[in-house]
Amino acid sequence: MRSAFVASEVGNGLRRNLTMTIAVIITVGVSLALFGVSLLVRAQVDTMKDFWYDRVEVSIFLCNDNSETPSCSAGAVTDAQRTQIRADLESLRPLVEEVYFESQEEAYQRFVEQYRNSPIVDNVTPDALPESFRVKLSDPTQYEVVASAFIGRPGVEQVNDQRAFLDRFFQLLGGLQAIALIVAIAMLVVTVLLIVNTMRVAAFSRRRETGIMRLVGASNFYIQLPFLLEAAIAAAVGALLATGGIILVKSLVVDNVLAPAFQFTAFIGWDAVVGIIPLLFLVGMGLAVLAAFFTLRKYMRV
Repeated sequence: MRSAFVASEVGNGLRRNLTMTIAVIITVGVSLALFGVSLLVRAQVDTMKDFWYDRVEVSIFLCNDNSETPSCSAGAVTDAQRTQIRADLESLRPLVEEVYFESQEEAYQRFVEQYRNSPIVDNVTPDALPESFRVKLSDPTQYEVVASAFIGRPGVEQVNDQRAFLDRFFQLLGGLQAIALIVAIAMLVVTVLLIVNTMRVAAFSRRRETGIMRLVGASNFYIQLPFLLEAAIAAAVGALLATGGIILVKSLVVDNVLAPAFQFTAFIGWDAVVGIIPLLFLVGMGLAVLAAFFTLRKYMRV
């Protein structure tokens, strides 16, 4: 009987405040969709980091006849210096995972491929490009170990770390991610305020029923329960809408637009979406119930 009464009260409450309930559902849906997208962006940044940091290389450029750095004052790198540099790189295993030597001709071919549509290619010859060692590290964060061993030594013009460029790129993505999260949090705050207002209106419109329940000895929790369930149901429907939006973003935007257009990087899989969906329901329903609970606590003291 009690369960039937509570269910009846929940149904009546949702019908009485239908307009406010629809507003809560839409607001919760939009807020949680933005929150979910921000989580997808975070997962995408982490996926790209794992993908690119696993491929990051340290480039050790060797001196040629055109080098002007102090370490190249003796001229182009000698065979003995080149051999010693390779031996020193091999001695750094297992930190150094792979070592690849790129000749001037190979560097020129790669340059032509990268800038094949630019007139600059006509002004560059193989002799203008340096030889280099391309070094893949088992732990890219240990770049300083390699840099300290080779920067400034005879035969080495410069040592470049691709991770430095990637760090700047991911800092930019991190800024965009933070902006998306701030917008989502702001929308969640708006949602909480709307739920608080909805509960106040609902409690006021049903003050006669709650007064009778209090007179017959009903507990505060039993009186509040229909209101809490109304808030939870509205939030659950909103989370369901947000889930549909997240699935559409993954299916239409990520899989059908971004992934085919940018095949040089990795994109999030459906496991990220599956991990985010329960969080949408937890956050949405949790905030709704907490907002309703504290609002009704104040009302119950009247």
